[in-house]
Amino acid sequence: MSQDKQVALVTGGNRGIGNELVKQLAMKGFKVILASRVLEKGQEAAQKLKELDLDVICVEMDVANQESISQAAISVNEQYGRLDVLINNAGVYLEENKKLVAMDPSILEKTMATNFFGVYHVIRSFIPLMEKRGYGRIINVSSEYGAMSDMSYPGVGAYKLSKFALNGMTRLIAAEIKGDIKINAVDPGWVSSDMGGPSAPRTPKQAAESILWLATIGPEGPSGGFFKDGNQIPW
Repeated sequence: MSQDKQVALVTGGNRGIGNELVKQLAMKGFKVILASRVLEKGQEAAQKLKELDLDVICVEMDVANQESISQAAISVNEQYGRLDVLINNAGVYLEENKKLVAMDPSILEKTMATNFFGVYHVIRSFIPLMEKRGYGRIINVSSEYGAMSDMSYPGVGAYKLSKFALNGMTRLIAAEIKGDIKINAVDPGWVSSDMGGPSAPRTPKQAAESILWLATIGPEGPSGGFFKDGNQIPW
């Protein structure tokens, strides 16, 4: 691998928006690491992209398992010694139509384990690779459901809280990091995928485009922001 080729990693990269993000990053000239909870599914997705002559490899990573994240970070460090772009896309939506205090608490715990703690552990495991070079772009795929104003309306409580916490963490890490390392949260909109369902108005391609501009922003670009379609939206 040529030393000047930038390396990007996308969690949940085997399908939906994640798979489209992998494809578009590779088309922009990145070496892309497709992280997938199930190795076989990840390898299958990576193979399809390799057949299009794109520079994609697969790594097994379950964001709800700290050991799995650590192993992936060690492997990326050993193989490439760098990470320029990290997109935290893996997420779950396990909602049953119940009030927060009436739902099975395991729904909230599992949702937080993936959507919040999963992202936290991925960032803390991979950010040393960025700090080593003083450069990095981290994008957290969030949701408008995570906005403070949305907490005033009932429903989808576990998902809302997980994205609310994710947004808070995005701002906090932005305030703490040094060097040309930027972290932002993005709402991709309602996307037709396994999570969004078939009636959603947006394609994964449109969603990926609305996220990817943050992967290549210059040193003057935003950090600690929340965006939809390239525009800042309220927290």
